[in-house]
Amino acid sequence: MSRRIERVNSLLKKEISFIVEREMKDPRLGFITITHVECSKDLRHAKVYFNFHTSEETSVVEIILNRASGYIQGKLGERIRLRYTPKLEFIYDDTLERMERIDRLLKEEDE
Repeated sequence: MSRRIERVNSLLKKEISFIVEREMKDPRLGFITITHVECSKDLRHAKVYFNFHTSEETSVVEIILNRASGYIQGKLGERIRLRYTPKLEFIYDDTLERMERIDRLLKEEDE
């Protein structure tokens, strides 16, 4: 991955986090964390990975975020200077759950 794409990913993560936390009024998004962002090589598309405090509501939160992606993209365009504001796709990041499951399995194996 090029240095520029890494910098854009970092900037997008910071700005999207700010927009979701401060500018969106939906109370269901209260405990969301943007974990990382992956831009395409042409910077026109970005996958935004998020985590949420309860795994039961993740599909609802994912739907809310994807429906609001146009709003978030517009706000993002106002805040950053890129030739194209990337089209956003929100994806639930289950890395933490997978790590906990592996850890639990390893502990069970030790016993």
